[in-house]
Amino acid sequence: MTWEKNVRVILTREQISEMVKELGAKIAKDYKDRDLLLIGVLKGSFIFMSDLVRAIDLPVKMDFISAKSYFGTTSSGIVDVKMDVSLDFAGKTVLLVEDILDTGKTLSVLKQTLLSRGAAEVKIVTFLDKPSRRTIDIKPDYCCYTVEDRFVVGYGLDYNEEYRNLDYLGEIVL
Repeated sequence: MTWEKNVRVILTREQISEMVKELGAKIAKDYKDRDLLLIGVLKGSFIFMSDLVRAIDLPVKMDFISAKSYFGTTSSGIVDVKMDVSLDFAGKTVLLVEDILDTGKTLSVLKQTLLSRGAAEVKIVTFLDKPSRRTIDIKPDYCCYTVEDRFVVGYGLDYNEEYRNLDYLGEIVL
């Protein structure tokens, strides 16, 4: 496809699938006797979360929250929550599912918000970890892949709302 010409493949669809299956099995093992609620951070996490919940061999509940701090290729530093969760998570274990842990600002704010509103525990599950860009002291509890400081798209990640539908992870070269 010509619109993909500015994207260099980092992870193939097959590589991603295997990573997500392994992560789902690990989460299922770690939470085998507990109620589990996954809260996906929209929009980026929706493809990863869809694959992940099918890889977790446990009953799970799902909900979504929408928060944004990126515009173009840079973080604004301000976390803007657009849509809140609808399920009651008080006293529950929550896995906060995100496409990428970058600066850490969005996930730090969301984690603290959920804990202050009564979640018993909040763990972070991210498809990608980019520790070189971290400005907040936060780490993922579960992660599929650590990426260098590159601007990546595909598998839910976007550049100005484009490229989310790529079935692989790629680096955008503008």
